[in-house]
Amino acid sequence: NEFRIRNAMGLGKAGNAVGFSLLLLLRALPGSSAFAVSPLPARASAVAPSRRRSNSGGRSGRGAAPSSPARLRATPDSEEVDVVVIGSGIGGLSCAALLAASGRTVKVVEKHYEIGGCAHEYAVDLRGNTVPSSVLARDPERPVFRFEAGPSLYSGMSPDKSPNPLKHVYQMIGEEPEWITYDIWGAYLPEAPEGYELSIGAENFNTILARYGGAGAVEDWEKLSAVLRPIASGIMGLPSTAVRGDAGILLTLGARYPLPFLNVLRYASVITEPFDLDKFGVTNEFLRNYLDLLAFLLQGMPASSTLTAVMAYMVEDFYREDAVMDFPKGGSGAMMDALARGVTKHKGCSVDVSTAADEVLVENNRAVGVRLQKTGKIIRAREAVVSNADLYHTFQFIKEGVSDKFDEERRNFFKASTPADGGVPFCKSFMHVHLGVPADLIPADAPPQWTVVRDWSLGIDAPGNVVVVSVPSKLDPSLAPPGYHVIHSYGAGNEPYEDWERFEHLADDAAARRDDADYQAFKAERAQPIWDAIARRAPLVVPGAATVEQVATPITHARFLTRYRGNYGLAIAPKNAEGWVFPAVTTPIDGFFRCGDSTTAGIGIPAVASSGAQCANAILSVWEQLDLNSKIRM
Repeated sequence: NEFRIRNAMGLGKAGNAVGFSLLLLLRALPGSSAFAVSPLPARASAVAPSRRRSNSGGRSGRGAAPSSPARLRATPDSEEVDVVVIGSGIGGLSCAALLAASGRTVKVVEKHYEIGGCAHEYAVDLRGNTVPSSVLARDPERPVFRFEAGPSLYSGMSPDKSPNPLKHVYQMIGEEPEWITYDIWGAYLPEAPEGYELSIGAENFNTILARYGGAGAVEDWEKLSAVLRPIASGIMGLPSTAVRGDAGILLTLGARYPLPFLNVLRYASVITEPFDLDKFGVTNEFLRNYLDLLAFLLQGMPASSTLTAVMAYMVEDFYREDAVMDFPKGGSGAMMDALARGVTKHKGCSVDVSTAADEVLVENNRAVGVRLQKTGKIIRAREAVVSNADLYHTFQFIKEGVSDKFDEERRNFFKASTPADGGVPFCKSFMHVHLGVPADLIPADAPPQWTVVRDWSLGIDAPGNVVVVSVPSKLDPSLAPPGYHVIHSYGAGNEPYEDWERFEHLADDAAARRDDADYQAFKAERAQPIWDAIARRAPLVVPGAATVEQVATPITHARFLTRYRGNYGLAIAPKNAEGWVFPAVTTPIDGFFRCGDSTTAGIGIPAVASSGAQCANAILSVWEQLDLNSKIRM
């Protein structure tokens, strides 16, 4: 079966990405290029009082019984709201929920029939038929496999006090899924072909270094930790969800978190640099490779293309007391439902699926609404339109000639048809394998996740070289029918789209893909490393053994997620020679904003949650933001 509802996997170790997004603080300071810093706004609502309403009502908070997400509300013939959000990824839903919590009327329009964007969950029955969540809501006892279309690894979500931006969003909107915790992680490395399964944390990492790293590994790690941990204390003490692009940042960060704020300023010249292993004296080859692996799982690029701030956070994360990994009870769909409830529990707010936007309407250089694709209906926006699409498709919503400055930005990023020809660089795409298997095919003592690296010398991003295997039903049995497990395994952002360009003509024709021998053979070839990775711990799971078997390629990635060239996000390294920088959440068009992995925060679950919050902050007054931020627990 062709992979019919697809996505880009979120991150390797999701909680660690907060460090990357936190660098937005520095980019937001005066003199930076990411934001135009304006004077402190007056203490006044950004929306006319006549449109204000109470924020009360609706069930919220951890421990409250989850209400059904109001995703499929009928749309009236004519409509006007304060804000229209295009796309229901984590960034879009985070932005929408925060704006709804501030008292605005918000409508989210989602092209797919499931919410969540690159992090959505989808269900498949025992016959291999996709079952939309709207159907399952009417028949909740129907046995299905619930597959993660993207992210499978999470951390920093279960503690009440955490630096994770998505945790902060949940706290601000008063909705959150229940978290399952675990601490065992498996790995198969060139130095450990037999594999190991250990608890996470600094002590066991030292065990790994001593056992497999050879001479100098532990010493290099301790030396690196001694330098980076003092830097990390400031990064971990500032919520990136409180960053804004005007002088109000002095209130939202400087005044509320003075010591971490000063720490970040103190080390600004260090943490904004690319991470240089040589500069930090890391010579041990195993440790260098391992840090490359962590950085790659984190944001799709090696350590040398990662900000020092990110690596500092990652090092500090090893030393967390009682370190655990987290998993949402009910799967990634429960995470999306909590964000959606943060929107729909407020009067006048909705999240509409199967509702594609066709065009953002602009009058006098101001975004004033959205025209829908199927019906041509116009939804007026009194205050703002937000795009949670990727960068390419965000540009497509605005016709050329509407805004000279927006057209100039479009040309700068897409001055060539592909990155190879000089356009903005993108991270690579994905191969996915989703399986529903009889439970006895997986050893009872197998961990819920393991990672496989075939050969360091191939390069960390070589096709099929790094594979992540997730068996989430080991943590939450409700994700599979009784007697079964679900498996989601993927090449971790290492599949070059260029190798698949010759199949683009098949993208819209499932029958043609099924019947194209070259496509099917190439798909089997590129999926083989994933099957091999699964077999490292579950050797009975082979092609043909599963009850449900789905393989996704970059072609299906691009089609079903509306991702330009199936991309995982922008591959913009800090201080790159070409001068590329991430786009800001603001645009040259008044009232038109953007969030997601194509904006300043970058790639990964914490980063896109942070981008959603920062996008909302650009619309909120500083006083409205401070009211929401008061709910964050650090």
